Amino acid sequence: MKHLQITALLLLSYLLLSSSCDEKKANAQNPSDELLPPVETQQPNTNYKPAFEGQTRVAGVKTTTPYNVTIIANNLSSPWAVTPLPDGRLVITEKDGTLRLATTDGLVSEKITGFPEVDNRRQGGLLDVAPAPDFNNSRMLFFTFAERTPQGSLTAVGKGRLSDDEKFIENFKVIYRAIPYFDNSMHFGSRLVFDNKGNLFVSTGERSDLATRHNAQNLRTAHGKVVHITQDGKPVADNPFAHTSEALPEIYSYGHRNPQGLDIHPVTGELWLSEMGPRGGDEINLIQPGRNYGWPTITYGIEYNGNKVGEGITHKEGMEQPVYYWDPVQSPSGMAFYSANEIPEWENNLFVGGLSSRHIARLIIKDGKVVGEERLLVDEDQRFRDVADGKDGALYAVTDEGRLYRISKK
Repeated sequence: MKHLQITALLLLSYLLLSSSCDEKKANAQNPSDELLPPVETQQPNTNYKPAFEGQTRVAGVKTTTPYNVTIIANNLSSPWAVTPLPDGRLVITEKDGTLRLATTDGLVSEKITGFPEVDNRRQGGLLDVAPAPDFNNSRMLFFTFAERTPQGSLTAVGKGRLSDDEKFIENFKVIYRAIPYFDNSMHFGSRLVFDNKGNLFVSTGERSDLATRHNAQNLRTAHGKVVHITQDGKPVADNPFAHTSEALPEIYSYGHRNPQGLDIHPVTGELWLSEMGPRGGDEINLIQPGRNYGWPTITYGIEYNGNKVGEGITHKEGMEQPVYYWDPVQSPSGMAFYSANEIPEWENNLFVGGLSSRHIARLIIKDGKVVGEERLLVDEDQRFRDVADGKDGALYAVTDEGRLYRISKK
């Protein structure tokens, strides 16, 4: 009997130990997810407190998989966007109003023309590009650009067909204008992404000026918004303000400052956005239909002269908190989720181009929160304007200085 009791105890101990080990394995982090000190070490611009743990200066991580960083082209003219075509080649916009095609080993086409005149002062120009979901048949490309008229300038969306010889954009047509016009050359926002129904999300800026800043809260303007439109530029029928008489029916979300990054999570289908704040307070937002993201009423940044923005508050009922913010700034521009598994620890991570910060931020997102941050390509000392998820398991990035990078597994 005693022997049986000892045997039972030993078996129970083994089962408990095995269960404990299995639980530890299930909760174990990848080697790259080992938590390090936050990557940001500079003093913040403000003394604002985050709304929750991990909203800023989250723990650092470091990639362990060996990877190559290759400059595959360095003669682009102020590129603004890089996007893969279905065949794996890259389509790249240049601010002065031209387009390039590039192979993944860096063979770059001559300048492709066919666009209307663009307002390429300061932050304007030919901006984002997205191939139509049926590009293989239609050869249609969609663009955002800064349009200038005697009334002023605005963010416009247009489309045109890439000619068979790939030298021109044919029959370019403007399908949407983010009214009202305003005569400056700042804060156009301007990213494009297709949803799973073939409709377009477009981000717009609030045009920077104090005279227009509060338009981000005004539902009768398209400034400081994410709009949701069809391929003909019409409001999508089930938009959150489609039946609100005092709102533009194309508005999907509002309260944005200058959102230059937009992408859809490859697994969850969620729409994510990067947004330039003022001095500090750059944001990553998870976009929900009809929600107010607060600018300029709430922000984690301050004016460039050091003054508070408005009342200097970071919270208000009815306004969304950013999932993540940077202070000092990241100056986030274009961004992309990595959907491949060539570098397994990067799968579904978000990669955000940084302008004044001069690096690419890798963000690990779990359950709608940022849980790790890494800085990539710091030594390149470039203003990273856009990042793309290639068809070949590599990331691609363009810089204001004219470089095209390929980031791939060794």
